[in-house]
Amino acid sequence: MLKHLITVQDFTAEEIWQIFELAKELKKKQKGGKPHELLKGKSLAMIFQKPSTRTRVSFEVAMTQLGGHALYLSESCLQLGRGETIQDTARVLSRYVDGIMARVYGHQDIIAISQNSIVPVINGLSDKFHPCQALTDLFTIWENRQSLKGLNIVFVGDGDNNVTNSLLLLSARLGVNFRVACPEKYKTKQEIIDLAKKDANQNKVKVEILTDPKEAVKGANIIYTDTWISMGRKDEEERIKALSPYQVNQKLISCAGPDVKVMHCLPAHRGQEITDEVIDGPNSIVFDQAENRLHLQKALLALLLK
Repeated sequence: MLKHLITVQDFTAEEIWQIFELAKELKKKQKGGKPHELLKGKSLAMIFQKPSTRTRVSFEVAMTQLGGHALYLSESCLQLGRGETIQDTARVLSRYVDGIMARVYGHQDIIAISQNSIVPVINGLSDKFHPCQALTDLFTIWENRQSLKGLNIVFVGDGDNNVTNSLLLLSARLGVNFRVACPEKYKTKQEIIDLAKKDANQNKVKVEILTDPKEAVKGANIIYTDTWISMGRKDEEERIKALSPYQVNQKLISCAGPDVKVMHCLPAHRGQEITDEVIDGPNSIVFDQAENRLHLQKALLALLLK
């Protein structure tokens, strides 16, 4: 049966745990130097409307280590740059390859690709969701803490972005308490909150939106932040002014307790949303998180393309 990853809600909690268990196994095999060519002879088309470091490298290396092949396709490399529709591009590519990963500006583009593809489609990022990042993040927390039960994740900063949306939805699905600390102007959209609360209520966990970052991080096991300036935004000065009280610095994490872990999906604007002292400090698991993009996506590719 054809399955896509467009948002984290495309997978049940059971399927997500299957991805996590396989990611753990594949990571162990890689560290042990054991071959795991589960996708030998398979090809992945990677469409990039937006440039990337982690998404491109992690998916390309993942396919190589799984015995497959990845094709980097920027918009200028495709006929998309000359007016071919995204629908026709999807129809053609899916006749050639075993899977498509796309990093796009508008969420409607990834939906259009999935609706016109005969092979699995993975959302590598859109303006609304970043499911691969969220899956990696919860996998990293599970790996670090050994369990997700009873944990409190607090996102500090812009509450209305693709990472926050995906983290909120996935946390609710897996039974993790999730709190957002953000200015009222950059509050998470109500439709996302309502969607998350359906799973949260079923799993008896909390979804909360607060404006006071110090209050929000009390009792936090994880403090998470992201860049304040998403690619292509024009309101940089206004956003920095509004979000500056939400910087993740040593003073803020001291409100949470000594065992709190700090995460950031990168790239980081050091000195804006997070300080050097924190991102390079003992509470940071930022670079474990970055590495795990590779392992999580290998598991995802193996399950979807095999």
